[in-house]
Amino acid sequence: MAANHDYLLLLADNALILGQRNAEWCGHGPILEEDLALANNSLDLIGQARMLYQHVAVLRKDGKSSEDLLAYFRDVPEFKNYTLLELPHSTAILPTARGDRDYAVTIARNFLYSALMEQVWSALQASTDAQLAAIAAKSLKEVQYHLRHAHDWVLRMGDGTDDSHARIQAAFDYLMPFTQEFWTPSAMESAAVQSGLGVDASAFKAEWDALVSDTLQAATLKRSSSAGFFTTGKLGVHSEHLGFVLAEMQSLARAHPEAVW
Repeated sequence: MAANHDYLLLLADNALILGQRNAEWCGHGPILEEDLALANNSLDLIGQARMLYQHVAVLRKDGKSSEDLLAYFRDVPEFKNYTLLELPHSTAILPTARGDRDYAVTIARNFLYSALMEQVWSALQASTDAQLAAIAAKSLKEVQYHLRHAHDWVLRMGDGTDDSHARIQAAFDYLMPFTQEFWTPSAMESAAVQSGLGVDASAFKAEWDALVSDTLQAATLKRSSSAGFFTTGKLGVHSEHLGFVLAEMQSLARAHPEAVW
């Protein structure tokens, strides 16, 4: 069923693109411990993507799909990840930004996404697709660590210096509108819910809202407005940033498509 395959690609693309983004900190972390923490985070996410792509390839039964083809040989409109996850770690919109990478943006994004995925992976353990349920059980343990890591840094930055407080507040102010995409189901998500394979992410909004609000309050931060432009990355309509992510990620595979490692 194509909608179920698309739902699996949504989960896979989310993990791959955020994993690729977080991997950009490798060798650039603010401290050695965080350099390693983000590298491990990226490996977890890319591992989740691999399992999901492999599952899609098996389900398609077309003899043409594989994890490498799905990751490296699809173009921007074919990717279904949330727009939130493809954004750079810094932007000129933020007056507090630090060059090309601001760790506050990374932490805020990881917190917002992990807070959602803890609920999604937990619920997907009951999927009618046994393989997806097994992937969810493994991924849940990983995302719980990701959430704890990001949560602790939100508290540390929010309740830290004036500079760290301003940077993490600005990051949330910038990123919160992109979370609107979490809560409006697409046709593929609705079909996956109906088949029993997927879950309705909007069912987790109240719990997500509570966790976000409680964390921000504990960090002495203000809850930012979610109002603004409604992104539709999961429908294949992306920001200009995804093309640059894919160009870097896919360049070697496309330059040597027949290479064997």
